[in-house]
Amino acid sequence: MNKKYEGMTIEQLSIELRRIKDNLCDLELMHAFTFGKTSVHIGAEKAQSMTDEYEEECRHFNDQIEAIEKALKAKGIV
Repeated sequence: MNKKYEGMTIEQLSIELRRIKDNLCDLELMHAFTFGKTSVHIGAEKAQSMTDEYEEECRHFNDQIEAIEKALKAKGIV
């Protein structure tokens, strides 16, 4: 279990999990808007860079979600 989450209470973990899931959802919406709803023309290199950054952020959020869910499971929740 991630040391950061070991000392947190179940309530704190649940709040943190909700916050991170909201952040991930916001990131996904922003990415979808940027690439799907705008007519902004950006170069291929910039678009690839933005996509790489987006994927890295998603991985980071998903890793955090997984760590919190493991912490909750270790405490008998989830």
